[in-house]
Amino acid sequence: MKLSKEVKTGILAIGAILLLIFGYSFLKGTNLLEKNREFYVKYDNVEGLAQAAPVTINGLTVGKVQDITFANTKGSLVVKFTVEKDFDFSKNSIVRIYSTGLIGGKALGIFPQYDANVAKSGDTLRGDVEDGMLTAVTKALGPLERKVNNTLATVDTLLLSINAIVDEETRRNLQQAIANLNTTLNSFAGVSENLNQILSNNTGKLDNTFTNLDKTAGNLSKLTDSLSQLETGKLVTDLQSVVDKMDKIVSGVENGEGSMGKLLKDDKLYENLEGASKQLEQLMQDLKLNPKRYVHFSIFGKKNKDYEPPANPDQ
Repeated sequence: MKLSKEVKTGILAIGAILLLIFGYSFLKGTNLLEKNREFYVKYDNVEGLAQAAPVTINGLTVGKVQDITFANTKGSLVVKFTVEKDFDFSKNSIVRIYSTGLIGGKALGIFPQYDANVAKSGDTLRGDVEDGMLTAVTKALGPLERKVNNTLATVDTLLLSINAIVDEETRRNLQQAIANLNTTLNSFAGVSENLNQILSNNTGKLDNTFTNLDKTAGNLSKLTDSLSQLETGKLVTDLQSVVDKMDKIVSGVENGEGSMGKLLKDDKLYENLEGASKQLEQLMQDLKLNPKRYVHFSIFGKKNKDYEPPANPDQ
């Protein structure tokens, strides 16, 4: 059977119309080949939500926003969206508008609830709006703003108190103190410069001094090593032996043993020695006064004088 040109033209026109409808629906986010469930949710403000925005459950995209219309003359909005995935949730589930990122758009998030009957296509669910970034920042900065305001008030009060206390004379004193401090700092800078110059001029001497100190430390270390190597036990034994001998000598003297002991302890010996000493002294005195009595040297045989004791025997 041969088709006429009119039939062919009609078929092409119908195909074009169907393709146009399918393409338009696809651009709107509706897939005519899939069986989707439709749901509705009301909002007072959609916060910039647009058609074809994604619908997610736990972060997984399960549908798209189909349409946004006014519900009444008061400005309430009705959002129509579809769910493509076969995922059941109750009528009490919450559909929340949230931000997809810092600079991203808005999306619908379904927070499933299971405490009621399963939601069917055409049901109206409860809506909610997540706080935007600006709202969250404003809430977070609210306490900080109050603290800053309180701090500024305290600082203002403090400055007023300082202005009331610091009069003209106090300001002059502060200026003078600052000037004196600058002078002191300049003096310190001069002293530091002089010290650096002295150190630079005496670098060699300082190096020699440190070298000598290092040698001295080495010698002390060697001396310490030598002392540590001494036979301290033998040295202590020898010292103890010497002390014992000295103790015996002192004990002997105390007991009158030996010449030294008898001299110190024997009174008679001491008296004899004292008498002999006096007699020797008298003899030496007489020899000095009468030498001829003891030295017999005479040509004519002159007779010697008799001995005359001195007038003062103690002399």
